[in-house]
Amino acid sequence: MKQSLIYLLLFALGVILALFGWIPEVLLKDDISKWILYGLLFFVGIQIGSSKNMFTAVRRFGFKIVLVPVATTVGTFAGVALVSILLPGRSLSDCLSVGAGFAYYSLSSILISEFRGAELGTVALLANIMREFIVLVFTPWMVRYFGKLSPICAGGATTMDTTLPVITKYSGPDYVVVALFHGMIIDFSVPLWVSFFLTL
Repeated sequence: MKQSLIYLLLFALGVILALFGWIPEVLLKDDISKWILYGLLFFVGIQIGSSKNMFTAVRRFGFKIVLVPVATTVGTFAGVALVSILLPGRSLSDCLSVGAGFAYYSLSSILISEFRGAELGTVALLANIMREFIVLVFTPWMVRYFGKLSPICAGGATTMDTTLPVITKYSGPDYVVVALFHGMIIDFSVPLWVSFFLTL
């Protein structure tokens, strides 16, 4: 949660500095965000490639472990499609691109801002931060009423880092490997899904 608050404060600081014209011209060029995005994708690749937990999880739980990120993806897109009906000002592809962030707000918001503008990018940032906060706050309730896999599916890409401690505490240590595997798969899928929906 502390890391998320830092991200929010940095975001707010950027908005304030830009509003008052205190940002150097070189940082306002469109190419800057594109190169930051490339850097993020590069480091995501390093993080996934250097982790041995993914292969350990597959050997331990078998093919069934793959169903968890599949359930997260299908459930997220189904929920977003329903919510998009209530948002006539936004297209289904806009809503799906926001949902495809899976709580990976730093990467998804940059991608969306690059292709659809700062307004939708801001929506993506706030929506995906809220997804992480919900897991951090409501995991005990989720586990009690919906089972031990529910905070993992709700956590999206964050289950390999920020929400892992709370998932471990309430779902149990047996679900740590599942959460790590799930987080890595969803993390990898974010740029693919977001890019796909932005091209529709």
